[in-house]
Amino acid sequence: MMKSRQRGISLVGMILVGILLACGLFVGFKMVGPFMEYRALKNAVAQMAEEANRGASESELRSGYERRADVDRIKSVKANQFTLRKEGGQVIVETEYQRVEPLVGNISLLFDFKVSSQRK
Repeated sequence: MMKSRQRGISLVGMILVGILLACGLFVGFKMVGPFMEYRALKNAVAQMAEEANRGASESELRSGYERRADVDRIKSVKANQFTLRKEGGQVIVETEYQRVEPLVGNISLLFDFKVSSQRK
């Protein structure tokens, strides 16, 4: 009789793979919130630039952003954190911010975002 070699993953290997997969999913789910907020902020900045190019004043832009931020639950950037400048006849709206997303204990994820209405 020929001896056959067993192949496959052991129980310990399966548990380790499961733990790594669970950790990866946990970190991935923690990243969803900041990126959804970034996407909402990108849309708000684009709308602000569009309104500015139509002649809206700076105070109108900031109050309009505050309303959108309330609806879209944007909490990382306040209306006074935007920079407005003109370039080539177009108004450019920009902001930079950081967001800290706690993981476990004193371990956190730090996100650095820069949002601009300028097309690149």
